Amino acid sequence: MSPGDIPSPAPTPAMRQALAEAEAAGQRGEVPVGAVIVDPATGAVVAAAGNRTEELADPTAHAEVLAIRAACAVLGAPRLPGLDLYVTLEPCAMCAAAISFARLRRVYFGAYDPKGGGVDHGPRFFTRTTCHHAPDVYGGIAEREAADLLRRFFRERR
Repeated sequence: MSPGDIPSPAPTPAMRQALAEAEAAGQRGEVPVGAVIVDPATGAVVAAAGNRTEELADPTAHAEVLAIRAACAVLGAPRLPGLDLYVTLEPCAMCAAAISFARLRRVYFGAYDPKGGGVDHGPRFFTRTTCHHAPDVYGGIAEREAADLLRRFFRERR
């Protein structure tokens, strides 16, 4: 979905936690992206993670993938139907595929990513006929805060 599809783009408690995960990732020298998986029925946070690609020397250690792995471990299940993902940046194609395979119910993301995004940009993974499950997607939640974290991080490195 595009900007304006959300009645209130203000940060929710889950997105605030995702922003905190992103901030912590940035302090570790990782690209500041954070993700939180929530059970919308109870509001309980099932898992949370920030990027760890540098720390783990693993190009797949994106916040979304790590949060999905952690949630599956907590629940002892290979899929997460009925759960929602909050992430500070539009998921890339790899993360979109993981989201689809996990069968997450909804994805709420912060900043749009015209260069590397795989949901509203690039391959638009969830619109493909080969996509097995397409969650409801809402972008622009706390977009300014999420984008500011990324801008500061990259400005400090240039």
